[in-house]
Amino acid sequence: MLDHTSGKLPQARPKHTHIFAKAENLHYVEPEWCSTRLFEAERFSGSVWDPFTGWGRIVKAARAAGYATRATDIVDRSYPLDAIIDFLTVQHLDPGMSIVGNPPFIDTIVQHAIGLNPIKMALIWPFARIVAAWPWLANAPLARVYMLTPRPAMPPASYIAEGKKPEGARVEHCWIIFERGYTGPIELCWLRRELQAWP
Repeated sequence: MLDHTSGKLPQARPKHTHIFAKAENLHYVEPEWCSTRLFEAERFSGSVWDPFTGWGRIVKAARAAGYATRATDIVDRSYPLDAIIDFLTVQHLDPGMSIVGNPPFIDTIVQHAIGLNPIKMALIWPFARIVAAWPWLANAPLARVYMLTPRPAMPPASYIAEGKKPEGARVEHCWIIFERGYTGPIELCWLRRELQAWP
């Protein structure tokens, strides 16, 4: 907007956003509010398994919400694990178990998770990848997508371990929610850092 007193356009405010470098072992860390708000908005059947436990933020939020949990990862990242497991080698799942996690952002991981047919599953995922994944995601039992606001920074774990404070991000992330046998329309919702979900 033109400033009529000076006749000049105001200077744009600097945007403190980041595109983080690729993380070692694809280990990115989500803000704690992301999983806290998820468990306020969604109910899960049975126990909750995070196959990508990392620093345990999702497992901690699940336990705080009253769920029995299973924590595994492909490597030990200093959080107490029930087992070290490569998720892509898992062939069978307890039929009453739900999956909640922040996986490496690789399509084959989500495809493998869908193939295990969990009763319910919630995964953090870059929103843009949903658009690109339509050839295989269109036939998946995707029930809801929760946009996260304000846009959460999800830096590599090493970035936080170095004492740096994650501020801002350019990548939009969301929770994608799958339910066994679901075939209806996909609902778009939001999870806000300060409030519970609203459609």
